[in-house]
Amino acid sequence: MSYVSPPDVVEAVLDAGDSKSRMGAGQLMLRAGVAVFLLGAATMLATTVTVETGYGFVGALVFPLGLTIVLLLGMELVTGAFALIPPAILDGRTTTGLMLRNFGWALVGHVIGGLLAGVLAAAVISRLWSDESTAVARELIDTAVGQTLDYQELGVVGGPALALLSGMLCNFLVALGVVLAQTSSSTGGKILAIWPPIVAFYAMELEHSVVNLFVLPTSMMLGAPIGVGDWWLWNQIPVLIGNLIGGALLVGLPLYWAHRRKS
Repeated sequence: MSYVSPPDVVEAVLDAGDSKSRMGAGQLMLRAGVAVFLLGAATMLATTVTVETGYGFVGALVFPLGLTIVLLLGMELVTGAFALIPPAILDGRTTTGLMLRNFGWALVGHVIGGLLAGVLAAAVISRLWSDESTAVARELIDTAVGQTLDYQELGVVGGPALALLSGMLCNFLVALGVVLAQTSSSTGGKILAIWPPIVAFYAMELEHSVVNLFVLPTSMMLGAPIGVGDWWLWNQIPVLIGNLIGGALLVGLPLYWAHRRKS
């Protein structure tokens, strides 16, 4: 059987956390940049399917394609590292300094990858900026407004607080998908394990900081009425903090405390 028991999953999580924390800066940035391209492709697919069918849940059913490929190819996702590295620190396998180094270089790679993927996606969606009113463009712009200006309407406390909470719940599900990939030793089993929590996060329109590093700049290139300040203040920063809390405190550390093998 390909099923991996929870204590063995924890061992795999600890090994992954240790390995990720010691990865070279160049590899981190490259893998993180490719990961955003994959998530961006999945977002474009899900958005297109939603527009063509009129049902957001249909888009949610195909969106997990992105994270599945990221994990199967061993690309780097900082939101996954949020769940994997803190337990490795508690177990004495790595250090806080190495963890912060991983987070920093991965974020640099995500930002660069998101901007590059955004330019390519916006060019295709707008037919080289000759038609920025396509259905997919309008859908992305509406999404971006909902992720920024709608939070702004709630005020300087309520807006970031809601974005942070959405980020927490989102990465609870995304980190579950990352960990569940360790529950099977077969490729098919990994795919089946990853899919459900990612469908849930997308269907509930929760906030994922790495996906937003593609969606928000892409929508701005398509004419969304938001600026860089709106992007980072009302969304990117609070969502990133929420993702960190959700991955570490709701998934990685509880799993470690529940199933770690004591010497």
